[in-house]
Amino acid sequence: MLPVMLQLYNVRDELKKDFDGTLREIAAIGYKYVELALAQSFGKTAAQFRESLEKAGLTAISAHVPYRDMIADPQGAIGYHIEIGCKYIVVPFLNNEDRSTSSNYEDVKKGIAKLGETVSKKGAVLLYHNHEFEFEDYKGKYALDDLFDSIPANLLQTEIDTCWAMVGGVNPAEYILKYSGRSPVVHLKDFDSSAGGKIKAEYDLIGEAKKARAAGSFPFRAVGYGVQDIPGIIKASEKAGASWLVVEQDLPSPGKTNIECARDSFEYLKKIRN
Repeated sequence: MLPVMLQLYNVRDELKKDFDGTLREIAAIGYKYVELALAQSFGKTAAQFRESLEKAGLTAISAHVPYRDMIADPQGAIGYHIEIGCKYIVVPFLNNEDRSTSSNYEDVKKGIAKLGETVSKKGAVLLYHNHEFEFEDYKGKYALDDLFDSIPANLLQTEIDTCWAMVGGVNPAEYILKYSGRSPVVHLKDFDSSAGGKIKAEYDLIGEAKKARAAGSFPFRAVGYGVQDIPGIIKASEKAGASWLVVEQDLPSPGKTNIECARDSFEYLKKIRN
């Protein structure tokens, strides 16, 4: 099976309390690779961040870096993560004013393309990580498809989030295959919608929502503990030419801690690998 990273957004609260101790816990579970998020919010230089990872036996492969941060200071925001060792830089999210529903969306696409050039010159690859809002119509197609149609693959590749792809109305495995050769990193994210109600993006994400979604209405789950066909998604990822899988869980499962969820995901993936 493809190598697996843990998205450090999963354990953001633990990292704030005990940065090095949390990294050691992650490594003790069995993870060897991580994807960064909110890296610069921990107040460490790139060298300090990389040293902490190395001491824990972890390697950063990719990083989620806010679009606005990269546009404001491309050399600083991107260079910081390249110095840590990341091979992929990811646009993780677009604010409301930058989405396909805004008047400046065409400029945003041009901005992403320019970031792709900057990232490429630094020897890395720019990816775009979707949520559900990119599956809204834009000029007769999904906004996400328009984004990838508008920017060439040498400047922008995909990091398909399988949870939000499903919420957006597409089959995750089929959508990954649609971007064969352009899907180096795939996000494995599971959830359980069995409580009923319309699935919408009622999630506590990167500071946008102050309150978590109502308990039980859309609970995130450890990988393999929800509704997703994880073996099918992994098979599609391999067929599409992916190099990496990422475990991501925005909020812990009911009654579980973030570390416990990270362990559950790892153990499930280890089980189906054997």
